[in-house]
Amino acid sequence: MRCNLPAELSRFVGREAEVARLERQLDESRLVTVVGVGGVGKSRCVAQVAATAQKRFCDGVRLADLSMVREPGLLEHALAEALGLTDHTSRPPRSALAEHLADRRLLLVVDGFEQVVDACAELVRELLLRSPGLRVLAAGRRPLRLAGELVAPLPPMGDADAVLLLADRAASASPDFRLDDANRAAVLELCRRLDGIPLALELAAGRLRTLSVEQVLHRIGDRFRLLTGGHRGALPRHQTLRTAIGWSHELCTRGQRLLWARLSVFAGPFDLEAAEYVCGGTGLAADSVLDLLDELLAQSVVLREDSAAGIRYRLLDTVREYGAEWLEAAGDAERLRRRHRDWYLGLATWCELEWFSPRQAEVAARIDSALPNLRQAMECSLQCEGEAHLAQHLAGTLWFYWAGCGRLAEGRHWLEHVLHALEPVAAGHEAVRLKALWVLGYVAVLQGDAVPALAALQECREGADRTGDAAAAAYAVHRTGCLALVTDDMERAETLLREALERYGEIGELNSNVLMAQIELAMAVAFRGALDEAVAICEEAREVCEDHGERWALAYALYVLAYAAWTREDNAGARELLAECLRIDHAFHDLLGSVLALELLGLVTLTEGDPAGAAVLQGAAGAIWPSVGLPLFGSAYYNGPHALCEERAREALGDAAYEECRREGAALDLDAAVARALGGDAVAGRPGSAVPGPSAEPGPGRPQGPSADAALEERSG
Repeated sequence: MRCNLPAELSRFVGREAEVARLERQLDESRLVTVVGVGGVGKSRCVAQVAATAQKRFCDGVRLADLSMVREPGLLEHALAEALGLTDHTSRPPRSALAEHLADRRLLLVVDGFEQVVDACAELVRELLLRSPGLRVLAAGRRPLRLAGELVAPLPPMGDADAVLLLADRAASASPDFRLDDANRAAVLELCRRLDGIPLALELAAGRLRTLSVEQVLHRIGDRFRLLTGGHRGALPRHQTLRTAIGWSHELCTRGQRLLWARLSVFAGPFDLEAAEYVCGGTGLAADSVLDLLDELLAQSVVLREDSAAGIRYRLLDTVREYGAEWLEAAGDAERLRRRHRDWYLGLATWCELEWFSPRQAEVAARIDSALPNLRQAMECSLQCEGEAHLAQHLAGTLWFYWAGCGRLAEGRHWLEHVLHALEPVAAGHEAVRLKALWVLGYVAVLQGDAVPALAALQECREGADRTGDAAAAAYAVHRTGCLALVTDDMERAETLLREALERYGEIGELNSNVLMAQIELAMAVAFRGALDEAVAICEEAREVCEDHGERWALAYALYVLAYAAWTREDNAGARELLAECLRIDHAFHDLLGSVLALELLGLVTLTEGDPAGAAVLQGAAGAIWPSVGLPLFGSAYYNGPHALCEERAREALGDAAYEECRREGAALDLDAAVARALGGDAVAGRPGSAVPGPSAEPGPGRPQGPSADAALEERSG
């Protein structure tokens, strides 16, 4: 996806001169920062400029909304997410960002950075220095203060634009509203009293459902006179906005004001159920939240968003800050923060259970949407004395999201963060820490970081033996076996994975982890040449996946079955299995699963007689591996099919043609590579000389990796 700008629900009004000026400045400088008071329309303005500039950037336009980032250490993760960069490696996220952007011509829109301005400035500077094709359009309340930065102050709207905006939004709030000669003077006066600040105008427009323009003008005029002593124009613009928000707050009912304050505890989008639980009680009945939320929505205090997870709501930063001040003043902030934390602990626990069900896709979308609030919940637990174990519980519970949805780097950040808490482990909470340890080990294994992985898993195993925690011991054994698998110790991998499965059976454990242990065992067995046994193990796991609606682990089972099908010259079967595997992995943003499927699809494509298509897929996979880790884990077993494919494709095409096709594949982004692999273009659209299948006689240059040997030996046997 080349662009991630949001689809706006309301039309862009006015600002033609400002937009044109920003477009010119973007031609003149690689860094343009739009600055202005809160509510002046910076976000909407830069989004409009970015939308019109899309065609000038061959690698697209990406928006990074940093308004929900409070910890500087998460800045790189937020930027990577905005860029659609999934990095499974253990390298610093900043290095991954710089490498990703190095050769791209892209416009990066950075919005809402002021709370992390120093860290943001440092990161933007480094990315601009290392990425000559990158341009940055930033929006915040203050400049980044970097060399070469063009600072573009965004003033409030002029009279004409302000009147147009107020009239447009008023007509949306009240379809009967019309701007005419009878109300034009009052509308103009209202716009002037609000200094042409778009957010203040939108709040006022929300009141025109029940009040006339004259009534709104009269009521807000009373408040301005109280603040200025009757002298018009005496308020600075930031105070004008605050006054407009305060006036809107005063016109709310007691229940609306209370809900507004309590909603400020949310760090990002929230759903109705969360609002009812967190905000309900102690003076606000939970069953009244829906009606009050609807009223705040009508007044533009709360915004509604349609997301993959369903309907979500949020507060603009300026409005949220105002509500937070009232919450603090009421002495209720700490209680609300804990209720917020408890809700998201419950959500994560529910999602972990539902991950092993037909609702996996829904779970992934819900956690994606809730991530800013989950981060806040972990920080809240770390800041509350005696509650670090709750942060460990939350970080460990989210294992399925870190490992299954392309979030390894951030998962490792949080797991290390919560495990390094200075607070001693309280009695009764040892199991929570042990779970966080095995999850950390698992994440490090997937990142190809063997030493920290082994250290975490050994600590978990020792703790499990000491405390008698059979579940933690089983997981530690399992993930140590997984580590042996990707480091080519197949005998040890098989021994440990069989032991882990026995332990899982003894404690009655059945979930996605258990299925992955089966699938990993099948891979180890296949690499050792026992294909029939590997297929039997995978078919059993596949059946359990299908019974429970589990899709993520199923994709890995399909990969092993496709490997077995290819060795038996069932190319059609292998392609069908890999296509489904790739669709699932890509839907979950599982980069490791996706690139493994692409690698094997390359070999299947080759044996179907299309060496050029195979080279394209190898190029696409090669471009993805740096974001995953050591290509094919540095494993001779996993590398066997790749080496065999490359050698035979080079023989068929010649080195020059092979490299040209490989470069073509490397130029594809992940979405394009997957679409091409699934669409048939890359895999069947390039006729080439027929290439022998896996049963061919080995040539003098055939790779001698054990994976290729096992395939050939199985075929000839």
